[in-house]
Amino acid sequence: MDDVVNLQRPEDESGAMKRRRLPQTDLVVSPIALGAMGFGGSWNDQPVGDRDLEAAASVLDAALEHGINHIDLADIYTLGKSDQVLGRIFAARSSLRDQFVVQQKCGIILPDDSGPKRYDLSHDHIVKAVELSLARLGTDRIDLLALHRPDPLVEPEEVARAFDQLHSAGKVRYFGVSNHSASQLLLLRRFVDQPLVVNQLQLSLTHHRMISAGIEVNTPVTDQGDSAGLLDFCRLHDMTVQAWSPLNCGRMFDPDYKPRLAAVIDRLAGEIGCAVEAIALAWLLRHPAGIQPIVGTLKPERLARCAEAAEIRLTRCQWYELLDGARGGDVP
Repeated sequence: MDDVVNLQRPEDESGAMKRRRLPQTDLVVSPIALGAMGFGGSWNDQPVGDRDLEAAASVLDAALEHGINHIDLADIYTLGKSDQVLGRIFAARSSLRDQFVVQQKCGIILPDDSGPKRYDLSHDHIVKAVELSLARLGTDRIDLLALHRPDPLVEPEEVARAFDQLHSAGKVRYFGVSNHSASQLLLLRRFVDQPLVVNQLQLSLTHHRMISAGIEVNTPVTDQGDSAGLLDFCRLHDMTVQAWSPLNCGRMFDPDYKPRLAAVIDRLAGEIGCAVEAIALAWLLRHPAGIQPIVGTLKPERLARCAEAAEIRLTRCQWYELLDGARGGDVP
């Protein structure tokens, strides 16, 4: 592991993507974030091994090489091992912690002896989850904490009390949510003093409902669910939409899955001279909502292909070609 933890950030950063300030914060982040769901290997109680550390260290160095400084975690990822891996790398490379904006999520409890999978956004659970994550990460603060899933039993006053306690203690700098609807956000905003700065949502060319809902107003499509207006709500309240699973595990590139979409992506990648992953992410980056894709990978070469998206600005025609391919037909 010594050879891995002593890797240095490349001196030549000319190819690094431009960063931007996350609205309502002083955090300066890359337009693409690195997801750490795979850090730590398998979702079991097997201890973290050298291979897990080496894989994570390699992709972290690749991230810095391409200007990616925002890393997204969750306390349940690989049953807490993703935190442990990052913490051990931070401990071995003391300067690395300050080079990353560390984002953590909490609120999901996986099935255990006490019961089934469930959500818990109580004061005690939020505070305990953060304390455990800080210990595993070996750091004194989390830059951004997001509530992982809405809890039907949530008492917003409890969330507010947890946020106040964590913020005043300097343990969490900023707060956000994941997978929350506009009405759920309104409820939280009524009680929480701190701004909610992100909403992490599943969004991609193969999960485009949130975008398509906006063009299906006054059409025969009547069931838009909670997708309608959610992007607009986030924009109105200066919340950054973070897209999880922005490549849908690569399914959008499979001609047997969505042949029309795969063909458009492949053709545009050839015309522009970039990777297919870059086309899919550039489609999200082109949206004026300031969407930040979160790419989960342990492969430096794949991260490099994704990073190309930051240098691409699709034309309006190209963007709509991709939307048509995703929808399987023209817009209304």
